[in-house]
Amino acid sequence: MQSQPAISRFPIPDIADMPDDIRARILAVQEKSGFVPNVFLVLAHRPDEFRAFFAYHDALMDKPGNLSKAEREMIVVATSNLNQCQYCVVAHGAILRIRAKDPLIADQVAVNYRKADITDRQKAMIAFGIKVSTEAHKVGEEDFEALKAHGFDEEDAWDIAAIAAFFGLSNRLANVTNMRPNSEFYALGRNT
Repeated sequence: MQSQPAISRFPIPDIADMPDDIRARILAVQEKSGFVPNVFLVLAHRPDEFRAFFAYHDALMDKPGNLSKAEREMIVVATSNLNQCQYCVVAHGAILRIRAKDPLIADQVAVNYRKADITDRQKAMIAFGIKVSTEAHKVGEEDFEALKAHGFDEEDAWDIAAIAAFFGLSNRLANVTNMRPNSEFYALGRNT
C-alpha cells in the first residue's frame, strides 16, 4: 500500500504549538467543515504571512457586493486552472459546487468556462479575471466597457481583478510548497 504523500514540502507545525489566534481559526474551520483544509496547515509555517493572507482572502471573498460568493469562486476556479494549481482548483471547486448548489459547475468552469452552464454575465466576469491573470498589462477601457455591458461597475471590476490577482499569489505558493488538496474536497458538493 502506498503511503500518503506529504501535504507540503515545508514543515507543518503542530496545531498545539501554533499562536493562539491561528490555532483558534484552524479549530473553528475544523469544527465547521469536519476537517482542516491543508492550506491552513501549510501557511501556518509562517504565522505573520498566514495572518496577512487570510485577512486579504476574507476581505475579498466574504464581502457584500454585486458578485455572489459563488461567482467569486468561479473566478478562483477558472484562473487557478490556468495557473495549474491543483490545490485551488480542487478546494475552491468544492466550495463553488456548494455555493452554487450545482455538482457540475466547478468541473465545467475549470475545464472551459465558455462552454459552462453559466450566464453570459458570469462568462464576461471570468474572461476579465483571466485577462488580469494572464495579461494584466493589456487591460484597457474596452475591458471595463465589456463588464459594464453586463451590469458590472468599477468596484466590481476591482473585485474581479483583486480576486484573480490574489489567487495568482495563492496558486504560486500552493505550487511551490507542493500543497496537496485534502481528499475530503473531492466529494464535497457532488450530491445536491
